[in-house]
Amino acid sequence: MLRPVLIALLSTSLHGSESLFVEAEAFSDRGGWSVDSQFILNMGSAYLMAHGLGTPVADATTEVTFPSTGTYNLHLRTKDWVAKWNAPGAPGKFAVSIGGKRDATTFGTDGADWQWQSGGTVEITSKKTILKLIDLTGFNGRCDALYFTKDAKDIPPNRGPDLFEFRRKALKLPPIPPTKNGYDLVVIGGGYSGLSAAISAARHGLKVALIHDRAVLGGNGSSEVQVWAMGGTQLGRFPHLGEIVNEFSDFSRDSPGLIHEFVDDLKEKVVRSEDNIDLYLNHFAFRTNTKDNLIKSVDAVDTTTGAFTRIAGSLFCDSTGHGTIGAQAGAKFMMAEKGHMGMSNMWSVKDTGEKVEWPKTPWALPLGKGDYPSLHGSRGPYQKFKKAEWFWEGGYDKHPINDLEEIRDWNLRANFGAFANIKQSDSSAKLMWMAFVGGNRESRRIEGDIILTGDDIAAKKEFPDASVPTTWSIDLHYPKKEFQKGVAEENPFISIAVHDRKVDRKSGYNIPYRCFYSKNIDNLFMAGRCISVDRRALGTTRVMRTCGMMGEVVGKAAWIATNRKTSPRGVYQNYLPLLIDLIEKPGRARRQSLNAPLTVPPIPKGGLRGRPQKRNIINLKGLVFDDVKAKLKGSWRKGDGLRPYHGLGYQYAPYPASATYNIRVKDSGKYEVRVHWLNHNNRTTAAELVLTHAKGTETIILDQTKTPAQKTYTSLGSFDFVDVLPAMFTVTSKAAGNLHIDAIQLLKSK
Repeated sequence: MLRPVLIALLSTSLHGSESLFVEAEAFSDRGGWSVDSQFILNMGSAYLMAHGLGTPVADATTEVTFPSTGTYNLHLRTKDWVAKWNAPGAPGKFAVSIGGKRDATTFGTDGADWQWQSGGTVEITSKKTILKLIDLTGFNGRCDALYFTKDAKDIPPNRGPDLFEFRRKALKLPPIPPTKNGYDLVVIGGGYSGLSAAISAARHGLKVALIHDRAVLGGNGSSEVQVWAMGGTQLGRFPHLGEIVNEFSDFSRDSPGLIHEFVDDLKEKVVRSEDNIDLYLNHFAFRTNTKDNLIKSVDAVDTTTGAFTRIAGSLFCDSTGHGTIGAQAGAKFMMAEKGHMGMSNMWSVKDTGEKVEWPKTPWALPLGKGDYPSLHGSRGPYQKFKKAEWFWEGGYDKHPINDLEEIRDWNLRANFGAFANIKQSDSSAKLMWMAFVGGNRESRRIEGDIILTGDDIAAKKEFPDASVPTTWSIDLHYPKKEFQKGVAEENPFISIAVHDRKVDRKSGYNIPYRCFYSKNIDNLFMAGRCISVDRRALGTTRVMRTCGMMGEVVGKAAWIATNRKTSPRGVYQNYLPLLIDLIEKPGRARRQSLNAPLTVPPIPKGGLRGRPQKRNIINLKGLVFDDVKAKLKGSWRKGDGLRPYHGLGYQYAPYPASATYNIRVKDSGKYEVRVHWLNHNNRTTAAELVLTHAKGTETIILDQTKTPAQKTYTSLGSFDFVDVLPAMFTVTSKAAGNLHIDAIQLLKSK
């Protein structure tokens, strides 16, 4: 039994006649139609799309209640989505059934832009009536809303504030939406950056709202877009950073791949396991309420019903990718309106081994062999297929915000045109999948207290607030000239990636924390591709796992800001050591409440989830004093080429050189002392080790060209240490060659 549409009735129109307004996305049974919420700020609403890959989708159905029976004029907001280019054929055709009778009008055939297409008059014989949207093509027909009115002159506004106000009154929504209060942090955007920010903050005891405009989490890393997650995690200065990301990240072998590889369900499971997170799926934040450079709340529309909710908080995090919240709040931002990276809509094809019918597509781009690159073969372990990957990318000179729907639709025309060409020589090819949700790379970047540049990264410029490691090369995309001809000359759809590889792929370049908050909106964080970087720096910082680690840092900073009653900027100015200390903590660490101490739960059975790290690390027990804490004299260099090592690597220096470790114990007693180091034929043959303990001094000479006595360490024996007495370990080169240091380990004797 169908449930009625939640919000649909306007009993009297603006002209005083009886009327009924129905949001298409609010249909109780959408059948095969999909909710498209990408362009709400451009065209005014979410809408239903029939994305059937050439096969008509199942009907969308709902039951409505008319104010009375009688004759109504029908208007339906839609568009002919290829009319902008004067393309023939109107691929998005669909029909409407009212009370079991199909209306004579074929919709989706008029207008290059969204408009109210007339469906003529319809006779309503029963107040309770079943409505159906009937897809006729499978090629992306779209319906925003239906309006029935007894007044022939009563046509709703078509766009802008007038349409917004009409919609609000038609849905009987109050001028001020009902408010959800009490959030310490409101995160807008449920991609990798927003997910990580919400989880990180929640584990520190903050009450968090996570707002996402889709039904599934993950953004570009979801099954809807299928970009595989890239960027190194758990490396460099902060080996625990990225542990939260890896709890929900995909480890797909293909991009695009198979739906299950992108673990949509896991992402939602991890979020819902956090009691401090309220998850608002299918909610688009369309308006920001700001006063005195502070965001007070955001207004979000439920993309499945049209209802509004105001969500208020103390701190906000823009993880929208587009910097939507920052722009609405008046944050200063940067954006290239032309000459930017584009949007990808990837697709895949499989060989069925038998003939598969394909309809004519005269409206698609007329592409022939040589107009686009060959599809790549699947890399994964599953049934092999071919796929159009990241380089199917368009919109370089289109406005990255205002022209988003046009960019996506052009991509669809290119995709369908290429597949139509494939079908000419391969009758058994079947279109397996195509993204209608665009994967965006570049739009707004919100200005922070510093703007990180590509030159900073190439020069390895150090900042005191260095945090998130970025490991991807500086990777910017441009139209590939080889395929920029014919119909693609003015609007290309194939890209080439130009890599500047001046990035440390092993340890990463650490992005400053000051890139993660707005310079002029005092309670606004950013995480993701909208952070404060120039275009060249964006080339490396934009990949998903890197963006996720930004969210982890933002969540920790949000706790400091809340607990210490300061701003995101105040965290840097007054509490940077505390932030660094939190970044060094494991991702699973949590607080029972905002003011509770931080505890670290044991590693779960089966270990931490994540791709095995390339680093070969020794996990040491007891008291460990790493080389990064040693006081050095000489010309020391960092290294990680020899394995295994503790922590982030090791250090070495030519003769003369020395290193001193200050050792303190909390519990007095006898401890075995182990010196961890790695041999090499270029090492010194005479490394003098001097241990000062409670009862004296122990000195030995090591030949560091030879393997340690216990393979990875040398035991000096057991010695007494007292908590109130300082202890010291010094290693000094006494002969030519490199002196090597790693970790000193103390194990309490039983």
